[in-house]
Amino acid sequence: MPEITVSMAAGRNDEQKAGMMRDITQALVKNLGVDADNVVIQINEAPLAHKMKGGKTFVERAAAAKK
Repeated sequence: MPEITVSMAAGRNDEQKAGMMRDITQALVKNLGVDADNVVIQINEAPLAHKMKGGKTFVERAAAAKK
């Protein structure tokens, strides 16, 4: 049973996340030949203040992009 964990910054809506999980499921069905019922996908979301890239939190990066 393939299990996929996706780590990402919070901010996407449920429809976007469900679409992503469906696409990942179909990729595993196609490429690994597994049954979709055996695919488990979990999303771990971090608040933007708890995720950093390039020494700046995602909150700081968003604020800088608006300037």
